[in-house]
Amino acid sequence: MHETNNTSSNPVAAARALEFLAFTLGQEEYGVDIQKVQELRGYDTVTRIANAPEHIKGVVNLRGIIVPIVDMRIKFNLGTPSYDQFTVVIILNIASRVMGMVVDSVSDVITLSPEQVRPAPEMGALLDTEYLIGLGTLDERMLILVDIDKLMSSSDMALIERATA
Repeated sequence: MHETNNTSSNPVAAARALEFLAFTLGQEEYGVDIQKVQELRGYDTVTRIANAPEHIKGVVNLRGIIVPIVDMRIKFNLGTPSYDQFTVVIILNIASRVMGMVVDSVSDVITLSPEQVRPAPEMGALLDTEYLIGLGTLDERMLILVDIDKLMSSSDMALIERATA
C-alpha cells in the first residue's frame, strides 16, 4: 500500500501535532515551539552591553546564569517598543543556551496538527522567511510560527555570544 503525501517540502507536516506558545508583537500573533520555552517572566531592568546591536537589550542574571535579552519588536522592526506590566520575557533554552525574548504579551499554548500549518509565503524584505516554520491556522486565528533555533543562531546572535563572554 503506497501513500502519497507531500511532506518533503514541509518539515512540520512530517511530524505529529505540535504545541506552540502564542505571543504578540504589535498587531501580529506569533508562535514558538513550547519545548524551547523554559519560563515566562515580567520585564526587568537589564544590564546594557556596550556596542551591542539595538535589539539586544542587554543581559539579566537569572539564578546565577547570565541571560541575554533580545527585543523581538526591535529585531522585526515593529516600531518603538514600550515596556509595561503586560510586557513578557520568554526565557528560551536553545541549543544549550538560555536566552530571553521580549514580546508584547503571551496569550496561550495552542496545539496545531500538521494540516493546520501552511508554508510561509514570501514576504520580501519585511520578514526573512528563513526564520519561519510557516503559518499556523486555528479557527479565526493565524500565527506566524517562528523557527527560534534558526533565528537565535543567526549571525547577529553570535554578537551576543561575544558580548557576554
